[in-house]
Amino acid sequence: MYQHYTPISCDFYDELEALATRKKTCNIVFLNDGARSQIRGEIADLYTREKVEYMKTTSGLEIRLDQLIEVDGKIASNYC
Repeated sequence: MYQHYTPISCDFYDELEALATRKKTCNIVFLNDGARSQIRGEIADLYTREKVEYMKTTSGLEIRLDQLIEVDGKIASNYC
C-alpha cells in the first residue's frame, strides 16, 4: 500500500489535462510498487477517488498522480 497521498502541482495537473484534451499519445514514466515503469499511451481520464487523484489511460491502466515521474517529457518534480 502507498503512503499518504501527496497532491501534485496545479501546473502539472493542467499539463495532464491539456494532453488528455488533445488525446496525445505520450511516454508516461511512473513508480509502480516502488519500481520505475514506462508506457506509451494516451490519457483517457483524470479523476479523484477517496481524496486521491488518478490518471486512467486508454488501455485501462490507473496511475496515482503522485507516482508520476514524467509525462510527455514534462518532469513532475520541475513543477511547484
